[in-house]
Amino acid sequence: MKEELRQKYEALKTYLKFLNSVAVAYSSGVDSTLLLWAAKEALGDRMCAVTARSCFFPSAEQAEALQFCKENGIRHLQVEVDEQQIEGFTANPPNRCYLCKKTLFSGMKELASREGFAAIAEGSNMDDLGDYRPGMQAIRELGIQSPLREAGLYKSEIREISRELGLPTWDKPSYACLASRFPYGEEITREKLLMVDRAEEYLRGLGFHQLRVRIHGKLARIELTPDDMRALMEEDTRKKVYQTLQDYGFSYVSLDLLGYRTGSLNEVLKK
Repeated sequence: MKEELRQKYEALKTYLKFLNSVAVAYSSGVDSTLLLWAAKEALGDRMCAVTARSCFFPSAEQAEALQFCKENGIRHLQVEVDEQQIEGFTANPPNRCYLCKKTLFSGMKELASREGFAAIAEGSNMDDLGDYRPGMQAIRELGIQSPLREAGLYKSEIREISRELGLPTWDKPSYACLASRFPYGEEITREKLLMVDRAEEYLRGLGFHQLRVRIHGKLARIELTPDDMRALMEEDTRKKVYQTLQDYGFSYVSLDLLGYRTGSLNEVLKK
């Protein structure tokens, strides 16, 4: 491991030791997996993973979280969250993420406290400071720890350290809550969440790597990398994708010409 990265990783573990005992908000993504592994190395049995059981958390991600903890002997707690019961959430206002994170992390704090853990840690990194992320306000208000940011780690560094440590997530595509597929102001329903989840799982099954299926009414707007855009436009693939997504409930299927990018639905807030 490069010396600069080794120093940052050691700083991360030192910070976690300072917390004494910690429950890591674990999604099975790139960031939270490295954070969980560092906590395991730093704290031994004075740490655990805590994952939300929610229809907004992709089913495949839940399964991977369970499997990783089982394989590595990490205690895994789960907290039930029904975001659709949060006042104002399903109307999908621009501060939707704040409403969700406030409820989610409040539940995690209560569970961690009952189980004897001194702190909750979450996996935001330095790159997360550059986009519109109202959920960060809830994290600050609740006193949730952000060790990756405390260690000054960026996404590319997290991936490189993960690769050096042999973590299976080092090249895993970036994921996000399924609610992030909805334009602000469009009602979030269980039916539409299932449509998005099934569509993204289908596309990953075809071999597409980094992707999003944004939903606009009954229209699916697919975001892919440039290479995958070319693959999707092969006639047989294009027809199969169109028919399958129609079977899932979409009336129209489109390809976003700008391709995959994080936070694309925040772009309208900047205009």
